[in-house]
Amino acid sequence: MIDAAFVHRPLALLGLLAAGLLAAGCVVKETKPLPKIAAVQATQQIPEDELLDVAIHEFDPGLPQDIGDEDALAQRRIYPDVRKAEARLLPATLRATLESTGQWGAVRVAPQSVQFVDLIVDGRILVSTGTELSLAITARDAAGRVWIKDKVYRGPADIGSYRTEAALRARDPFQNVYAQIANDLVAARSKLAPAERREIRRIAALRFAEDLAPEAFAGYLRKGERDLVQLLRLPAAGDPLLERVERIRERDTAVIDTVDGYNSNFAEKLQDSYGGWRRTSFDAIEKEDRARSQARTRSALGAAAVLASIFVPGNCAANDYDCRRIESAARTAGAVGGTAAVLSGIKKFSDAKVAAQEVRELATSFQNEAAPQVVELEGRTLKLTGTAEEQYREWRRLLAEIYREEAGGTATPLEPVATPGAATAQEPPTAPAAPP
Repeated sequence: MIDAAFVHRPLALLGLLAAGLLAAGCVVKETKPLPKIAAVQATQQIPEDELLDVAIHEFDPGLPQDIGDEDALAQRRIYPDVRKAEARLLPATLRATLESTGQWGAVRVAPQSVQFVDLIVDGRILVSTGTELSLAITARDAAGRVWIKDKVYRGPADIGSYRTEAALRARDPFQNVYAQIANDLVAARSKLAPAERREIRRIAALRFAEDLAPEAFAGYLRKGERDLVQLLRLPAAGDPLLERVERIRERDTAVIDTVDGYNSNFAEKLQDSYGGWRRTSFDAIEKEDRARSQARTRSALGAAAVLASIFVPGNCAANDYDCRRIESAARTAGAVGGTAAVLSGIKKFSDAKVAAQEVRELATSFQNEAAPQVVELEGRTLKLTGTAEEQYREWRRLLAEIYREEAGGTATPLEPVATPGAATAQEPPTAPAAPP
């Protein structure tokens, strides 16, 4: 007679393993929309002389210098083409957030070489996928006072933004991150007295003047404790040199506005495709993570089933052929089921790799070259080409030349820019060049 307890032991074991496999394959992580963080709005009009302008530099894309292989980067969910585009797209979202609060003057996305602004915000992308955003942010005012120092802002995606195209356009999936940055900037500004805010604006203007004409504007500023710039005195009202510099600064602002406008167009042009990439990235990463989790579970349970089928003790009598047939069938079923579970786990890892590749292929469509910029200036048509950074550096050289022309009627020839993005003058300068 067959021992019923023996027959049911391996079958029960395999049943438990099968139930484990079924449970592993059916686990679903429920993700709910995040509570929304709002950027603090201005409740009253801020006096104009306290209204600080903000320049948000294009972010550091955060590409590891020690990893040049794209496959290795992809394993870390870093796609260089996307990151380079995000270096301009993410600052544009932060700018829109700051502008919406009414707390600031002009807010622009500007090249790194734009320095003489009331408040400058720099950022580095640490993590940027469809599921998570992490940024390191530093903010410093024109006096050198640090408002935020390399603070990390991170947050998961709000899946509510991924539900429809309209929702994705209406609210960035990581708007909470930008709202936190905006609120910290307002909190830092609130620690300054109105006189300090006004002084920041004066210092920014005089630093611009000093950079343009060091000899003419020496003695107005100095560095004090902790390398903070201090205002010693102001130019006399109606100072012709200052008026000239202010006119040049207006031209400089116009060029920065043009670069900022290009960044706005760039962000608008890529809004739908980038939003689609983020949503696809979110789905792919969720799929990949789920596949890896299932693969680990299935492989472990499958291996356990194989081992259990092998090491089930034989309790049948030598002449009890019915018992031995059942025992053999149980062993075979366990081995086959366990092997199938292992193979299923391997296939899940393969699915995860395909999911990651989908994200990588979508990343190839992004570019971050700036469109050429044509500037009409003093009877000349100037074409600035190259990246936005190269364009602005060349423009700064032209501003120095303009100042010298207006100050003395003579322009000193400048050394050519050692970048491929030099400006070209389609008409020669009207002022003769001084001999070297």
